[in-house]
Amino acid sequence: MLDAEREQVAAACRRLAEQGLVIGTAGNVSARSGEHVAMSATGVVLADATPEQVTVVDRDGAVVAGELEPTSEVDLHLGVYRRYDAGAVVHTHAPMATALSCVLEDELPCVHYQMLLLGGPVRVARYATFGTPELAESVIEALEGRAAALMANHGAIAHAADLPTAVEHSLLLEWACTVYWRARAIGEVRALDERQREAVVQAAVERRYGSTHRIGEDSPSDG
Repeated sequence: MLDAEREQVAAACRRLAEQGLVIGTAGNVSARSGEHVAMSATGVVLADATPEQVTVVDRDGAVVAGELEPTSEVDLHLGVYRRYDAGAVVHTHAPMATALSCVLEDELPCVHYQMLLLGGPVRVARYATFGTPELAESVIEALEGRAAALMANHGAIAHAADLPTAVEHSLLLEWACTVYWRARAIGEVRALDERQREAVVQAAVERRYGSTHRIGEDSPSDG
């Protein structure tokens, strides 16, 4: 059951480890297909994750495939799926994101327009013990209207319609946290205000930002 998703989850775990966003067993990944979710098992060394170490659960958390217990954050993952109809969830203890989660009170400001892919400023979910309903509730609330959030004194989370995009969101968040940290070390950080963020969205639509097109090809911005 969900063989393709189990392979994708294992591969995502290994990639996140290669990129330094997870270390040892700290972090978890899941991908949904219909009413079932493939998620990394608890205690798995993510750098060496295999499809056999990915457990399949239903929307209520009952194991339907696999021999290992799912991650301790199963309620968090399932809560995100229920609330936002996501296709994948990635939770990391990425170094910079985790460091800022110990310092920032409310949110990571939108210091670069790429953060609009995450929804803009990234909220910090209030602290709660890992694996608890309280943590799931806090994080799900922080994700309202956002593709990612920081988890106070814990780490980070991202979701998307598919697993590759959720992984990219996690990488983008860690990059944004690094940019903020470096800028803050230099001086006062200047964040993009709402008007500037709206202008970026408009420009991206007009210029089809992020997509390739041939030289001389008409685009909406060409008139």
